[in-house]
Amino acid sequence: MAGKADSVKTIFYALFANFAIFVAKLVAAILTGSGSMLAEAVHSLADCGNQGLLLLGLKRAKAPPSPDFPLGFGKAIYFWSFLVALMLFSVGGMFSIYEGLHKLQHPEPLRWAWLAVGVLTFGIIAEALSMWGCLNEVNKARGSQSLWRWFRDSRQSELIVIFGEDLAALLGLAFALIAVLLTMATGNPMYDAIGSIGIGVLLIVIAVFIAVEVKALLIGQGVEPRTKAAMLKFLGAREEVKQVYNLLTLQMGPDVMVAIKAEMARYLAPRDMIEDINRVEAAFRAEFPDVRWCFFEPDSRD
Repeated sequence: MAGKADSVKTIFYALFANFAIFVAKLVAAILTGSGSMLAEAVHSLADCGNQGLLLLGLKRAKAPPSPDFPLGFGKAIYFWSFLVALMLFSVGGMFSIYEGLHKLQHPEPLRWAWLAVGVLTFGIIAEALSMWGCLNEVNKARGSQSLWRWFRDSRQSELIVIFGEDLAALLGLAFALIAVLLTMATGNPMYDAIGSIGIGVLLIVIAVFIAVEVKALLIGQGVEPRTKAAMLKFLGAREEVKQVYNLLTLQMGPDVMVAIKAEMARYLAPRDMIEDINRVEAAFRAEFPDVRWCFFEPDSRD
């Protein structure tokens, strides 16, 4: 089975890269007057804020259970991840489209164009390093799955968000670089404005994909299909269990709640049956350490 990715390390990779890129882009946008560059600077600033929200969400998710929240606060990370998707949509995407439309109506020639090219090249290198760090963690989590399958099935919302942000940043930088080069080659600032609009559309599309995935977790998804299959296989192999009638799971951020309804292999006195169930539960938790709550119901039929 695939391992567990280190989401905190991935977030810090992205935070450091985005802050450095933001400063470089902002200076270049002021000096060159490039709309694409300004859109990219706002995008990087929004990403810095997004990573801060994800770190806050991870911290809140570790809060202990309370009487009002007996299952803990693990799902808090889903709320903050959804908020990040909204910010990527509004602050990043909508602003970039607005800036592009403004530049189309009021075109301005580029100044210090080679500075913009240099900054964008630096940004691509820095963002590629961030993406490399993110992919290292994604690969730990996805195992043999394709990237698309992992994106659809993963229950680590913070990793989904960082992956989406890094992908959007790399593609956005490429769009901006192409727009600036075309503007330099033709002398027509329209390409710079179109580049800004393209970046905005890209951010909105990726934000929608992220929001759809996180929305499912907010509503209440179970564990990944491959994890549930492994759980059923494990229970079916236990000598204490004759048949598993139902296995319900609920992903609670980093933790998992499980409810098992099964027929036991032996008909014993109540105390002996309890001991069989306790052995199964202990082995189950050892095999699946993310399981924090396990409810076992013995029965003779579904």
